[in-house]
Amino acid sequence: MKLLVAIDFSDPTDLILRVARRLAASLDASVWIVHAAEPEPDFVGYDAGPEVVRGQVAKELRDEHRRLQKYADRLREDGVDTKAILVQGPTVEALLEMAEKQDSDLIVVGSHGRGMVAEMFMGSVSQGLIRDGRYPVTVVPVGREED
Repeated sequence: MKLLVAIDFSDPTDLILRVARRLAASLDASVWIVHAAEPEPDFVGYDAGPEVVRGQVAKELRDEHRRLQKYADRLREDGVDTKAILVQGPTVEALLEMAEKQDSDLIVVGSHGRGMVAEMFMGSVSQGLIRDGRYPVTVVPVGREED
């Protein structure tokens, strides 16, 4: 069995990975930790020019990749067969594409519980994965912000 675990480096990432670790152990599953980085902007509005922006984006992607690998190392230390990958693009589409490539059996994702109004305007990654995907999705509730 293969689990795709989507993380965004927010505070609840540790909780999501603890749930993934328990699922992997009980299902004898391997884990792919995936972070969907922002797509490259179509328009760059910085006076310094695109070269500076490219350098900054590259640094951010390297930093995110290092963080992702540290999470994977922690799961491996716990005996979970784990790989990590950083993908770039619109979050839901990038995650579903990776789930397809890895022939995932289950997607694990956190839900920030922002409320109905926020969801209507911003959408929700967990809702998008459920609506647009063909994979079972385990949603880890990670708390509700104060309204």
